[in-house]
Amino acid sequence: MSSTKGAEVLTQGIGYGVVLGIGFVFAVIMMGLSTLQNRYTTYKISTSEEFNTASRSVKPGLIASGIVSAWTWAATLLQSSTVTYEYGLCAGYYYAAGATIQIFIMAILAVRVKQIAPYCHTFLEIVHARYGNTAHFMFATFGLVVNLIVSSMLLLGGSAVVNAFTGMNIYAANFLIPLGVCIYVILGGLRATFLCDYSHTLILMILILYFFFWTYTKADLIGGFEGMYNLLQQASIERPVAGNQDGSYLTLKSNYGLTFMIIQITGGFGTVMLDQGYWQRAIASEAKTAVRAYLMGGIAWFAVPLTFSSIMGLAAVALANNPSFPYPGGLTAAEINAGLAAPAGVVTLLGSGGAAAMLILLFMAVTSAASSEMIATSSILTFDLYQIHFKPDASPESLMRVSHIMVAVWALVMSCVASLWIGIGVSLNWLFLFSGTLFTGAVGPVIFSVVWRQQTKEAAISGALGGVVVGIIAWLTVAKTYYGELTIATTGLMYPNLAGNLGACCSGAIISAIVTLIKPDNEFDWSATKRINPRAREMDRKQATLPDSVSASGSDSPVEKEKQESAMVDVASAKDDITIDVPAEEYAELQRSLKVATWASLTLTFIVLFLIPIPMFLSHYVFSLNFFRGWIIICVIWLFAAAGITSILPLWESRAAIKDIFLGMTRDIFGGEARKGAVASSNTDA
Repeated sequence: MSSTKGAEVLTQGIGYGVVLGIGFVFAVIMMGLSTLQNRYTTYKISTSEEFNTASRSVKPGLIASGIVSAWTWAATLLQSSTVTYEYGLCAGYYYAAGATIQIFIMAILAVRVKQIAPYCHTFLEIVHARYGNTAHFMFATFGLVVNLIVSSMLLLGGSAVVNAFTGMNIYAANFLIPLGVCIYVILGGLRATFLCDYSHTLILMILILYFFFWTYTKADLIGGFEGMYNLLQQASIERPVAGNQDGSYLTLKSNYGLTFMIIQITGGFGTVMLDQGYWQRAIASEAKTAVRAYLMGGIAWFAVPLTFSSIMGLAAVALANNPSFPYPGGLTAAEINAGLAAPAGVVTLLGSGGAAAMLILLFMAVTSAASSEMIATSSILTFDLYQIHFKPDASPESLMRVSHIMVAVWALVMSCVASLWIGIGVSLNWLFLFSGTLFTGAVGPVIFSVVWRQQTKEAAISGALGGVVVGIIAWLTVAKTYYGELTIATTGLMYPNLAGNLGACCSGAIISAIVTLIKPDNEFDWSATKRINPRAREMDRKQATLPDSVSASGSDSPVEKEKQESAMVDVASAKDDITIDVPAEEYAELQRSLKVATWASLTLTFIVLFLIPIPMFLSHYVFSLNFFRGWIIICVIWLFAAAGITSILPLWESRAAIKDIFLGMTRDIFGGEARKGAVASSNTDA
């Protein structure tokens, strides 16, 4: 582990205060919000459906905000700035482009889930309904591996920055950061994570905008757009970038940058398509707005790494030789691998105040994404392992209890694994580049499971396992061939990871497709997936038959809700062979949404992957001052638009619920006073 004393500008007390204090503040806020939700709305967090799926009623603005929050890891901010420090301005764009298209593709899969399994809890339940226990257990393993690597990467990046800024023990940070998150997830469930995602994303946007305006309008060390441009030009002379046009930091013609984008694309498919957190948002969203939510979420998220890397990544490049830079002479390889480019830029520009802001920013990113991982993993462990393989007739009460336990268990597991990576010398950069090799072989089979009726169990299993084998062989072979030895250093370099990620992702899909085409399943008709979770269907039917005044009153106590849900078990079991069909009108609307999602996703993917970068790459264009200024201004305008999508739109969508809560509280407060007055008056009369 590299020494990080150069950036240590805050005390350990501040580190512990941020890690423990902010986490518990959010836990208290969540406790209050959960109380208001239970008292004044019809959604009771004591029910397993609400805890794990938010009753499938979340509106698109909040879903989009949750997507931005869940996809903004510590690595999003740290790694985008790190690759910008290494390869120049292009790397921030390549990072954003390489990790946005998966969100666009999820818009298509979100609609498919609503069509083929409207009441599922996890994507793995679809796998189980189609292929049985063996395939289900294997893909559940892939899902848990993804969650484990992502969760540990969150802590790996977050604890490194806390340690760099405050000197706080890095192992203590690994175990204390998830503590507050674990508490508020247990208190509020999936809807709690959405509400906290909203607040985290709001703080994220405010701080990034603060960094932008300080860096480009006030920082004397930079000197505005022209000063930054000149400093980057000078850096290109002093430290030219290998593989870039003229060694420049101001071009999209970057061989290593483009290679990084390909790794980002393939690895990103694994960390989205195999992460239950993203499927959970599809499941939680309203059917008619799922497409809009994912498209808005992808567009909004794109602005976060693009803008942040154009601020702090470029600032670290521009100021690497400045006497104020905390690491004299620039970052070493170990410090780059630890993701310290952005922290170095912040400390150089803003000192201890900037370090505190960056610490809060990273803490928001870590905790919001960690909450998504906790609830996602809890769903897999509860519904895909406990309920399917151990206790199929589990009551809603026991499912809730297991969900709570699994959230706490996962918080401990992710802390232990993050500490293990640090102990054996695995860096954030190494893990980020390698991880796709390990699991992207399963991406193709999982997508086919949702969109291709004819895929067989044998095709799904052979594709996933074959992809892993091909990926690992390619990864090790290229490392040995190019660099002559197999070490942590050589296996963490660009070309071995390019081979591993591409080999795993492509071969998994190809093997699965070939096996399916040789012997397709022509009898499958999705009826098995539509029968998933009939209990929730029965509850919806019951709710639909209630008078509006009753269903809107929310008068049922949590205990009564649980009894009603338990009563559905027998009904659901009796009707287990009945297909849960989506109503014809709703299905037609979903078909239209599917067409919109397909065309919009393909169009946006073409724009961000080809239309913008490829002409600039092939022309070998190096930015002029005016083009650079326009590029940065477009980035910040995009960020403002993203802030509107993730911060203002959810408030507008929730105005009715906010009004109901406000009126309910008002009635309780003033109604209570009136009742007290009446009682006092009657006592006086007596």
